[in-house]
Amino acid sequence: MHLATLNEKISTFETIYKQLQDKLKWKFSDKRILMVIASTYVLNCRNFQLDQFLDISNYIKKHVGAFSTLKSYQRFTTASMLDVRFQNPKEEFHQFIDIYEQLIRGGFSRGSFTYIAAMAIMTNPSEESYDKERVGRSLDIYREMKKHHFFLTSSSDYPLAALLSGINVEINHLINRTESLYESLSNKGFKKGNDLQFLTHILTLHPSISEDTLVNRSTKQLVAFKKNGVKIKKMHYPEIGMLALLEDTSGFIERIKVVTEQLNDLKGFKWTKDFNLIFAINFVMSEVIEDKTLLEAGLHTVMEAIMQAQQAAMIAAVAGASAATSSAANS
Repeated sequence: MHLATLNEKISTFETIYKQLQDKLKWKFSDKRILMVIASTYVLNCRNFQLDQFLDISNYIKKHVGAFSTLKSYQRFTTASMLDVRFQNPKEEFHQFIDIYEQLIRGGFSRGSFTYIAAMAIMTNPSEESYDKERVGRSLDIYREMKKHHFFLTSSSDYPLAALLSGINVEINHLINRTESLYESLSNKGFKKGNDLQFLTHILTLHPSISEDTLVNRSTKQLVAFKKNGVKIKKMHYPEIGMLALLEDTSGFIERIKVVTEQLNDLKGFKWTKDFNLIFAINFVMSEVIEDKTLLEAGLHTVMEAIMQAQQAAMIAAVAGASAATSSAANS
């Protein structure tokens, strides 16, 4: 990992963002959506072509119902995910819709989070499972999550249930592990809530690491950020989980702090500092994923899944875009 490479990511991120802003700024009241789209290309190391991206976005708009959230801003985030993951994004879009409808028939509610869950299933295929099996397993996992944390668990947890469905481990074992991690981490200073639940689910994505190890690493990361003057909010807990999966993160906090400060200094990102920290951690972690020699056996696929979970979380964070924005995006 070299800062020069990270500088290139930041530069590319800013360039793509500016292209999107020039073309789409009137369609969004929340520019973080454009940041998420730009980061999707950077984190997946894919070239951004504005015309192709807009073509996919328009194709989605034409092929969904009048009341679908894909008529609004979400068609753009969906287009970016299809564009970076598939050679034929328009063709794959129809499979994506099929998975979405399967989830709806199974009990998920219509809306943005079910679309994100469908994308998670589609872009993180399990070698052992077909789509229908993954859909059924996603539904079962969500129901178990709801049983244990009725008030915390909502449609925003659909994507994590979908990601967990790709792990070849018995569902009760998965849920018990997340429960144990949740209680242990809350006793170590992490604040209870949906963000902590998100963190425990991310840690569960790599079941071969012991719970004690994960709790110790997570606590160590939290302390390290505070020592380095980086303010960690509950919204950043998932990033703590991502770092906790790595055995050696020496020097990571310093890099993350530098990248965060670079983003904070950019004109377009001065007012999104909490989000900038998320992007900074993801950019640093993407360097790890690209260099497979830095990852222990079996962790590469897990880290890719977690990066997608992070993208889903960022999309979810801006899912509350106003009705006026959605109306503008329809125009």
